Amino acid sequence: MSETWNKLREEASIIASKERILSKILTEYVLERESFEDALSWRLSTRLAKGSVPANDLRELLLSSFIESETILNQIEADLHAVKERDPACHDFISPFLYFKGFQALCVYRASNFLWNNKRKDISLYLQSLTSIVYSVDIHPSAKIGKGILLDHATGFVAGETTVIEDDVSILHEVTLGGTGKEGGDRHPKIRSGVLIGAGAKILGNVEVGAGARVGASSVVLSDVPPNVSVAGVPSRVLGQISSQNSPSLEMNHSLS
Repeated sequence: MSETWNKLREEASIIASKERILSKILTEYVLERESFEDALSWRLSTRLAKGSVPANDLRELLLSSFIESETILNQIEADLHAVKERDPACHDFISPFLYFKGFQALCVYRASNFLWNNKRKDISLYLQSLTSIVYSVDIHPSAKIGKGILLDHATGFVAGETTVIEDDVSILHEVTLGGTGKEGGDRHPKIRSGVLIGAGAKILGNVEVGAGARVGASSVVLSDVPPNVSVAGVPSRVLGQISSQNSPSLEMNHSLS
């Protein structure tokens, strides 16, 4: 994390020297901060302070979650690298840190998930509601999400309570990982490693999308998807195989041929 933090500070310093208007926020959010987790808690709390809970209280809550968890910062660093490596519109670390709603929403989810697992469900649900209002991203704090996740554009992304997303998954905007009825229990999708989910896709019910699969834009998936295939349609159907040597989520190749 120290290498990423040093790079982030370097990028902030360069921009602050060129853009007077941005120099104040870069100084406040990055250059005056003691660590990556300190900077991140400042940035997120400022965005989330929309209700009656003051930014200072939110900042302390987020910072304590980042510090107390052994895994959150590793996951966030992998998410940050995923954005830079997979999004052709992103060429640095400072842009997602300051601006990208998908990265920021994931960071807040990770804090809310930590709080949920430590029996602080009320405050974790409050963070979920703030994330939905501020970022238009609704992730239940009980969902299980691995590292190296890209939420590209992210607007309208929904993940239900028993959703599982493994490592190195890329997801476009308006994707729903939802249920199909009002029954309780394990009722949401399981997205395995290396999956790419196109914009507007709806994956519903306790179904599994196998590792290395690709789900086409606007598809509706109601049954299991085998590993290393492309699916599309309403309802979705298998269109072809993907070589196990390729990773749709890393290549960001949405071609279904």
